[in-house]
Amino acid sequence: MTHPELAAKLKKYPFDIHENVGPDECGTIHMLVGIASEVGKLIDSVKKHLFYSRYPLDMKYLIEELGDIEFFMESFRQRLGISREEILNANTAKLLKRYPKARYTDKDALERKDKTNDSSTQG
Repeated sequence: MTHPELAAKLKKYPFDIHENVGPDECGTIHMLVGIASEVGKLIDSVKKHLFYSRYPLDMKYLIEELGDIEFFMESFRQRLGISREEILNANTAKLLKRYPKARYTDKDALERKDKTNDSSTQG
């Protein structure tokens, strides 16, 4: 079987997806697409600066894009019922478990001591 044939057989049809997507899910998708598109704009600006030496970084623009990302992140957190502080606390705990001396090393990054073999944990 070719890859295009397999893709055609395995794709989920829009009508099947539509059955599970209501207004709340549309709002969630809107927040995630917003995050992705704003991150894309941020990356593009830095790419042009680094790879094409087009201009110095425009801090006003970067602040604007980071603000847009933060807006969509806050809206997404509200949909999930979690606070920014909860996320920052969880991330701090994870990073301190991964980097016990609070210092980056390639060894610690590769060992990933914060990960378990629990199959319910997503990557």
